[in-house]
Amino acid sequence: MNRYLEKVLNEVKTKNEHEKEYIQAVDEVLTTLEPVIEKHCEYEQMALLERMVEPERLITFRVPYVNDAGQTIVHRGYRVQYSSLIGPYKGGLRFHPSVNQSIMKFLGFEQIFKNALTGLPIGGGKGGSDFDPKGKSDGEIMRFCQSFMTELQRHIGQDVDVPAGDIGVGEREIGYLFGQYKRIKDAYEGGVLTGKGLSYGGSLARKEATGYGLMYFMREMLNANGQSLEGKTAVISGSGNVAIYACQKAQELGVKVIAMSDSQGCIYDKNGINLELIKQIKEVNRGRISEYKNAQYLESKAIWGIKADIALPCATQNEVTLEDAKKLVANGVIAIGEGANMPCTKEATEYFLANNVLVAPAKASNAGGVATSAIEMSQNSMRYYLTFEEVDKMLENIMINIFKSCQKAAEEYGLGNNYVAGANIAAFRKLAKAMKAQGIV
Repeated sequence: MNRYLEKVLNEVKTKNEHEKEYIQAVDEVLTTLEPVIEKHCEYEQMALLERMVEPERLITFRVPYVNDAGQTIVHRGYRVQYSSLIGPYKGGLRFHPSVNQSIMKFLGFEQIFKNALTGLPIGGGKGGSDFDPKGKSDGEIMRFCQSFMTELQRHIGQDVDVPAGDIGVGEREIGYLFGQYKRIKDAYEGGVLTGKGLSYGGSLARKEATGYGLMYFMREMLNANGQSLEGKTAVISGSGNVAIYACQKAQELGVKVIAMSDSQGCIYDKNGINLELIKQIKEVNRGRISEYKNAQYLESKAIWGIKADIALPCATQNEVTLEDAKKLVANGVIAIGEGANMPCTKEATEYFLANNVLVAPAKASNAGGVATSAIEMSQNSMRYYLTFEEVDKMLENIMINIFKSCQKAAEEYGLGNNYVAGANIAAFRKLAKAMKAQGIV
């Protein structure tokens, strides 16, 4: 590895030795940037990488609320305002027991590059809490969200930091958060949160955006390599927004989706997943995927052992290990589309690439959600609403351009169809240019 890259990576590991997800995210990016760094020796003098890997601001706060039994429960809240180089901080809020500082920093770091790839004026950030909405009443969730926003509102604004949803934060939670923000600020700042309901400033196609965007990217990637989605089979991990709407768009594009999962299990339907039944179970009943009838029910990890042409990990980080990658390759998988953030371990990604499997990296392939959030912000500023078709077409064009950026960067540096490196290089060059122009800040 380039001496400067190795120095920065070692410093990150030393300073953040207990933050394994964050180190993994930084390692994955830095190890692909060597050809760019070799051309720009001035970056070391500017400490460009040292500044890029350090968040501009890391906020941690206490979130107390009273549950239905009258007990006071205390959780920890986070907001990582990572980079405002090209726009206001932008990134989701995650409510999940696994949330900690390492995960917040890894997600925030990924978000910088993802947002840069969209071509839109948005910086990178991330936030959340170790609160788990599962099993909580609407009243408990409302009280938690109100407590969370009472602190978070000090640090956000439509021109400063614009949160959205992520795991555990859907339209319901965004509604409670926005209501509390509006109450405290005594003003209607529609662009301060995205993923809002359609009745109060939300955008059509936002719910579908990440899943749709993933499949638009996959279509472009396969077409560029002499393949097509038409007639392929796919397995999709997860059954939240990303997985559901990736499944919907995949089916529209001629793919037979044969398996989906949740945290408790996996369903295998050789005839093709009945998506309307999945939507009823997950979006209406908020149930478990085991309620899906007339399908083989397996444990969650078994999904990577099911033979399919395409695998779409859309659940959570590091869900695809090296062992899983070996099963997928042995079963003839031709492409991986990352719908979740960093769902493949570094070892799994390297194994896919070494075995000529096409990999659509998360920071490129799942950028459709944040891109449509930026479109929502634009609509809020204009006091105007676009149609579903208009937003969807804008999303499709953004995803096509993201793929072209990844492809161009990979080809320029002689990396063939390594779109993992292509995405990192394309985003990094934009960020580096902005950082250089703005001076040592």
